[in-house]
Amino acid sequence: MVSPELAQLHNSSPMAKPSLRNKASFSLADSFLFLSGAFVALLLVWSLSCFTGPSPNPDGIFGPLGLGGSQSKSSGDSLNCGGDVNRRYDPDETSFYDEPEMSYSIGKPVKNWDEKRREWLKQHPSFAAGARDRVLMLTGSQPSPCKNPIGDHLLLRFFKNKVDYCRIHGCDVFYNNALLHPQMGSYWAKLPVVRAAMLAHPEAEWIWWVDSDALITDMDFKLPLDRYNYKNHNLVVHGWAHLIYDDKSWTGLNAGVFLIRNCQWSMDLVDVWAGMGPQTPEYNKWGQILRSTFKDKLFPESDDQTGLIYLIYKEKSKWADKIYLEGEYYFEGYWHEIVGTLDNTTERYTDMEREDATLRRRHAEKVSERYGAYREERHLKDAGNGKGSWRRPFITHFTGCQPCSGNHNAMYPGNTCWDGMRKALNFADNQVLRNFGFMHPDPLDSSISSVPFDYPW
Repeated sequence: MVSPELAQLHNSSPMAKPSLRNKASFSLADSFLFLSGAFVALLLVWSLSCFTGPSPNPDGIFGPLGLGGSQSKSSGDSLNCGGDVNRRYDPDETSFYDEPEMSYSIGKPVKNWDEKRREWLKQHPSFAAGARDRVLMLTGSQPSPCKNPIGDHLLLRFFKNKVDYCRIHGCDVFYNNALLHPQMGSYWAKLPVVRAAMLAHPEAEWIWWVDSDALITDMDFKLPLDRYNYKNHNLVVHGWAHLIYDDKSWTGLNAGVFLIRNCQWSMDLVDVWAGMGPQTPEYNKWGQILRSTFKDKLFPESDDQTGLIYLIYKEKSKWADKIYLEGEYYFEGYWHEIVGTLDNTTERYTDMEREDATLRRRHAEKVSERYGAYREERHLKDAGNGKGSWRRPFITHFTGCQPCSGNHNAMYPGNTCWDGMRKALNFADNQVLRNFGFMHPDPLDSSISSVPFDYPW
């Protein structure tokens, strides 16, 4: 493509052989055209290099051990083609990773983590920028195949949902299907993963655990990390203070979804919390303590959810003051009260789009946040949050449905769980597929159809 300036030069140049009178000036114009063309060619080559990637070992990136070296601006630019982090830079200076006593395992406490993490970020300045809002999502499932014939398919769709959200909003995601502690299975298996992830990802400020049977049903919503209640707390979990302190109920919060800050306080909490788990000799004792404290607890074993409630209830000054019980929106919502509202929510959002051409406009998936923010500002201020709201619920959690084993709670008759999952998964998937030009026309059918231009006008 020729720039307007070059096109003008081409159009103004004489087509006939120049006379002796203007030969000198024409030669100067030729030189200018040549230099301009060479400059455009160089720009084209540079642009293509960003798409084809850097050379396997560009100069100045690796040190003598192949691990680090100087982090010059030019090396960072060549690696990322304008990206914000340098993934090939790791300096030769030692960090906590070089300490033989440092362990990823539960039961081996990490000390001075805040200082160690801060020093690592100083050594990796490209990661330090933006670290305050960086989130790593964690999820996972059991090591063995599901007993439910459709269990693995359902878990795959639940995981796809989380990957979709993280791709749209720029957060990393790690799926684990290995027991990082052989004695900590079932609901306790998450704590070794959270502990290891803090060490494996010092660049992340927040670790976001989301159970395998929970899915994101509002792809536009962003975690409100800038809110005062998040900035001044180290753990965010869906819960209700009156159920914990007044009713002393083991359902005072749900530990299937939580956001935990990557800091020493959290390291200490995880160690104390895990101390109630099946890997300790006090496991049976903790089961008795938890059941005697929370009378509505139905089973004798110590579990992670009741254990966390116990720490909040019994050690308020040490733990509870840094734990925020989120109840202002569906940080984690009970599926049984949500699924029946999805049709009405779909209708409200469709009406919203009929009235607003900006929301109907096709756009690249990468800029989806712009349209989510626009929808929030123009149409959702009065929509409310949580139960009774027509806003899309942020996270829908299928507690009690057990998609992998198939042994759902007897209180849910027939195919209630499976139909609810399909409906919620398609509801969320439609928000993603729309940017690819397709949608599920039937909430209970996985088939798709193309979306016409300017839909739903």
